[in-house]
Amino acid sequence: SPPFSPLEPLFPPRPGSAPGFLERVRRHKVRLEWVRSEPAGLRGAVRVLNVAYEKAVSVRYTLDAWGTCAELPAAYQPSPAPAGGDTDRFAFLLPLPAAAVALEFALRYRVAGAEYWDNNGGDNYRLRERQRPPPAPPHDPDGTAWIHFI
Repeated sequence: SPPFSPLEPLFPPRPGSAPGFLERVRRHKVRLEWVRSEPAGLRGAVRVLNVAYEKAVSVRYTLDAWGTCAELPAAYQPSPAPAGGDTDRFAFLLPLPAAAVALEFALRYRVAGAEYWDNNGGDNYRLRERQRPPPAPPHDPDGTAWIHFI
């Protein structure tokens, strides 16, 4: 199989650690908490306001700029000490093909007959193939290398 080529986020990968995160969850009902690229795919966590017991959280994503898309449910994650007690965490793992060079996603939260979205302020959460640094030129530590042509 081809080597793992991780995707890098074009947004801060840990928005849940930013000041005021829980207030944004309370105001908007759903927010991305963190995301990371792994060999198995894209793993992340979503924080939602606990509006009602019955709720569904999913990730809608595309690998081809919304030519096609898929949706994957996120799984509830019990928390021993919930932050503030009025939010719940859901986790997801998007399996990605090794050849993936770009990904966009948005989060959907359905609860009590309503639907809420976190689409990163209208920009969607975007990731792209990690840029590899160019190879370093050969190193000649003492400057004594000679090139001979015959």
